[in-house]
Amino acid sequence: MTTFDEREKGFEAKYKLNKELDFKIGARRNKLLGLWAAELLGLEGDAVDAYAREVIESDFEEPGDDDVLRKVHGDLDAKEIGQSAEQVRKQMDELLEVARDQITNEIKS
Repeated sequence: MTTFDEREKGFEAKYKLNKELDFKIGARRNKLLGLWAAELLGLEGDAVDAYAREVIESDFEEPGDDDVLRKVHGDLDAKEIGQSAEQVRKQMDELLEVARDQITNEIKS
């Protein structure tokens, strides 16, 4: 195996690891968003975790974050909870950083 082949395999492994990390961070962000929205919706007990799972699963509907935004904002809007799409998007952005920190710290531990 040449040095070039070894470098190529190294880059492929790093790419795969970065994609897995991005997926974990996104899923964590969606869980945190679901927990945040569940509180606003007044959910309690098992319903909180169930709703967080629904938010995580909503991310598989289409590429990007629009499906998650549509789910959470739609649910809040249906209950007439005063959160605009922009406010939900801002919360998503803030929770992305929280999720990144949590996952990074878990990896370091």
